[in-house]
Amino acid sequence: MTYYKHPQALVESIHIGADTRIWAFTHILPRAVIGAGCNLCDHVYIENDVIIGDRVTIKNGVQIWDGIRLEDDVFIGPNATFTNDRFPRSGQHQASPCLTTVKKGASIGANATILPGLVIEQHAMVGAGAVVTKNVPPHAIVAGNPAKIIGYEPSVEKMPISRVEPAPAKKSSPLLPGTARLITLPFVSDLRGNLSVAELGKDIPFTPRRFFWVFDVPNREVRGAHAHRQQHQVLICIKGALSVMLDDGQHRDEILLDQPNLALYIPPMIWAVEYKYSPDSVLLVLASGEYDAADYIRDYETFIQLVNPDS
Repeated sequence: MTYYKHPQALVESIHIGADTRIWAFTHILPRAVIGAGCNLCDHVYIENDVIIGDRVTIKNGVQIWDGIRLEDDVFIGPNATFTNDRFPRSGQHQASPCLTTVKKGASIGANATILPGLVIEQHAMVGAGAVVTKNVPPHAIVAGNPAKIIGYEPSVEKMPISRVEPAPAKKSSPLLPGTARLITLPFVSDLRGNLSVAELGKDIPFTPRRFFWVFDVPNREVRGAHAHRQQHQVLICIKGALSVMLDDGQHRDEILLDQPNLALYIPPMIWAVEYKYSPDSVLLVLASGEYDAADYIRDYETFIQLVNPDS
């Protein structure tokens, strides 16, 4: 054997990778596939229709049922619970189990419960005791019952986001490909109320062809979660507040939009997620082109492959 098996472990599968460690009272059924360098702690049970990648850690008291897929470098905390049947009944067996996937580098906290048929995207973090009822986006941190996004995994280096102050006498700086920036719009306040204004070509660095607004979003619900291939956007939270997570494929940063005269310019090929909406928030979005479904990149792995083709 190229892996370690504790004398009190029951391993029926021959598909175990090199340097994997299997500890006491763990039971692995015959057709399960386990990668290399994994660590399966005491009292882990793994069914047949299971595929586990390399360097996966599964802590004590976890059951991995049919239909579960764990990609490389996944961490499963103690007593985390997976499910594979949306409507279980005693003595009734579904034709095929729901497929649940935990993608590369994601972590599931202790005692978390994952409902069937979900995808926990790469490098996501599920907090201890969370009950996950929806797919979890890449790099998202979720907690609670039901689990909600409370933040995003920080990158080692934040995105280089400049802040442009209003310059009435001259145009704004040229567009910088791949660089988001905050634009402070002119703001006028007097006894009659407040006013903010933006001029095309000066404050807004493109001529909008489309605009829309988002409102009545349940608190902390997620919008966006995509990138554009060609189109530019400007986001202005004209009422309330929200956060925008930006990702260029190597760096991430979170921007708070809480002033009606603060505009966030997002160039093409930047992944953007809007969340943490206040109940009264109204988000205005200006886009450089008409709606084109083909311009959207909605799959994060596809986005990463496009911005990092050599990785």
